[in-house]
Parts: sequence; C-alpha cells; structure tokens
Amino acid sequence: MRLHAYYRSSTSYRLRIALNLKHLDYEVVPVDLRKDEQRGDAYRAINPFGGVPALELNGRFYAQSMAMLEWLDERFPDRALLPRDTEDRFAVRELAYAIATELHAPLNLPVLQYLKQELGHDQPAIDTWYRHWLTKTLVPIEAKLAARGAGDFLLGAPGLFEAVLVPQLYNARRFDFDLGSMPHMRRIEDACLALPEFIAAHPDNQPDSPRTPDTR
Repeated sequence: MRLHAYYRSSTSYRLRIALNLKHLDYEVVPVDLRKDEQRGDAYRAINPFGGVPALELNGRFYAQSMAMLEWLDERFPDRALLPRDTEDRFAVRELAYAIATELHAPLNLPVLQYLKQELGHDQPAIDTWYRHWLTKTLVPIEAKLAARGAGDFLLGAPGLFEAVLVPQLYNARRFDFDLGSMPHMRRIEDACLALPEFIAAHPDNQPDSPRTPDTR
C-alpha cells in the first residue's frame, strides 16, 4: 500500500492516522504541494482531482479522504474506525463531517493561495479568514462534546472522529487560533498525541517534512 501525500496536508494527516490505528503497513510517497506537483500530468494520471492524498493498493488508486476512511473500515474491518451502534456511528459522522465539509473547503491551500495571489489579501487578512471559519464550526463541535460529556475520546477509543479532528487542530494552531475555551477538544487532542499511532502520523515525522519553522 502506498500513500501519496503531503506532510502538512490535513487530509493526508487523517489518512496516516487511520492507517496507523488499523496497523496497516504503507509507504509514503511525498507530493510537494509547494511545487504544485499535484497539478502535474503524472500525478493527475493517478488522481484526476489533483489533490492529496491518494491511496494506491494492488494497482488501483483511491481519492477523497473521507471516502477512503470509510472504505478502509469496510476493506479492513479489524480495529474499526466507526462504532457498531447506529446512533454512535451517527455521532462520529456528524462531527467528523462537520470538520471535513465545513472547514476543508474554505481553508484548503488553493483557496488560501487564491485569496493572496488573485485577490491581493495580505497574510493578516488571510489569518482572520481562517480563524473565522474555524470559530463557526469548532464552537458547535465543542458544544456537542460537552453535551455528551466526552472524555479522552469521543467514544472511549480513538477512531474516525479523532483522525479528522487532530489534523484540524494542528492547522488551527498554525494560524494562532485560540483553543482556550474548548477543553473537550484539547483533552481529546492531548490523549491522541500521546499515542504511537498519532505520533508516527504527525507532520514533523514525515519524510518530506523540512522540520523548520512555519513560513506559510
């Protein structure tokens, strides 16, 4: 199995977490978004969407991270990412898809580049944009977690929700988003980042990470 990915991409990060939680062996194939490698003909031949990640298995390529997460659970059912109970499955999907659908679209790299290069916004304005959308979605997620009385994990063990949440919080910190009023998310993040599966998936531990201060 090969994962075509960029070290700091939140969608790539969530796939690494999921693969690690399932104890699946995979090789990371770096795709450098800074050099627009994802837009080149060679990469689009395996992923016409021109984004990361893409997962390669037995000569077939899979795209779209949320679809891949659910496919992984169906293809490799051991160490399930989704719980068996219908209501619990909905709770996981509700929160995970809130992040994936409400945040990824306005906050992904092509959008941020368009704001800067085409519309002429400076970095402080882009940071404000980023934090606005984070607030819109993370505040209700925190409220949902509080209402459930969530502990270290949403449902007692890390799964699909945590695989989606932790990368988003990583990006939120890059843009100086204040998580001080979100103790449930911070507790979940702390518990996850102590686990070897999450440590191995962290952007700093990827083969294409420069391990240098963020320059955005």
